Amino acid sequence: MDQRISVITLGVAELARSRQFYEDGLGWIRGNTEDEIAFYQVGGMVLALFSRAALAADAKLESEGTGFAGIALAYNVASREEVDAVLAEGHDPQGGRGGVLGRLFRLFRRS
Repeated sequence: MDQRISVITLGVAELARSRQFYEDGLGWIRGNTEDEIAFYQVGGMVLALFSRAALAADAKLESEGTGFAGIALAYNVASREEVDAVLAEGHDPQGGRGGVLGRLFRLFRRS
């Protein structure tokens, strides 16, 4: 079996808001037209956004839960300069660094 990941699906609370973040905030291009799921080609794999409730139902699990979900996604760069360049590329469709994109910016850590 090849070592690879084809699709990572995130169960999100608000699909429209999450799409706004990836499309308007990061400038990603959606690869499908269906309303209930969004696919984004990311290098050799796909990131999918699906409602948390629908993803849980698909897995035959409860959608409600608290605490750490056991997943983290990362975008690694080689230098501090690249961190600044990546942050400069992202923009908040509502202006400034507030809203959804602002919360993402606060997650970035510089070492």
